Amino acid sequence: MSDDVKIEERKDGPLVVSGLSSFEGPDGPIAPKPVMALCRCGNSKNKPFCDGSHNKVGFESRGGTPAGRDRVITYEGKEVSVNYNPLLCSHAAECGRLASNIFNPTQKPWVQPDLGTVAEVEAVIAACPSGALSIATSEGVEHRTADRAQIVVEKNGPYWVKDIPAPTSDRAAGASEDKFVLCRCGLSGNKPYCDGSHRDAKWRDEAEG
Repeated sequence: MSDDVKIEERKDGPLVVSGLSSFEGPDGPIAPKPVMALCRCGNSKNKPFCDGSHNKVGFESRGGTPAGRDRVITYEGKEVSVNYNPLLCSHAAECGRLASNIFNPTQKPWVQPDLGTVAEVEAVIAACPSGALSIATSEGVEHRTADRAQIVVEKNGPYWVKDIPAPTSDRAAGASEDKFVLCRCGLSGNKPYCDGSHRDAKWRDEAEG
């Protein structure tokens, strides 16, 4: 984790990022500037950068009802167990993409570690951008992080952040210290973090931009 990189919240305004070394948009790498103001109201016409639209739409840094409950659910397996916190989930669906045999919302329970291999579970844990999923061990919670840019802008979704200190100390139970997702649609009830509201609202990058 680099303390040289910082993400700061502007009250009722953008996320100000300084010292970033790697930045990726939906269409590929973006050259980071020493200081960047990133949109989080969802209305900028210059996404992912702020253009002042938050002032026009009356964006508020806090408020709303979180889409998920802050609780850790453990799905036990013979070889490996998985923890899940609904409040942290951004619904990136990396779990279903990589191992739908294990992570499948149409089955009950939706996580069944014994239907796959430990390697598959570990790959999903690393790919999960929010840290909602983790490996449960006798030692506690274990997170993995995939090799990607420090900030990745998910198309029609949040900012995926890794190896940067979180902008607030108030985090959900079991949250990873190394990765998290930040809302950029303005709809989350758990700001500054994403709670998956963009998916429910069918928010799109081009809706206002």
